[in-house]
Amino acid sequence: MQERMERAEEQIAYLTRTVDELSDVVARQEAEITRLARRLGMLIEREAEREAEGGGTIPLADQRPPHW
Repeated sequence: MQERMERAEEQIAYLTRTVDELSDVVARQEAEITRLARRLGMLIEREAEREAEGGGTIPLADQRPPHW
C-alpha cells in the first residue's frame, strides 16, 4: 500500500510540474501574441497613411514588372 501511495504522489508531483511548465509557456505565448498584434496594428495604420498620402497610386507590390 505504501509503494502505491508513493507512486501516486510521484505522478501528482510530475503532473503538477508539467502543468506549471505549460502555464509558463501559455503566458509567454500570450505576451508574444499581444506584442505581435500591437505591431500589426501599427503596420496597418502606417500602410493606410502611406496609401492616403500616395494620391491613389498603385502600390509597388501590385504593379506589373516593366518587362510585361
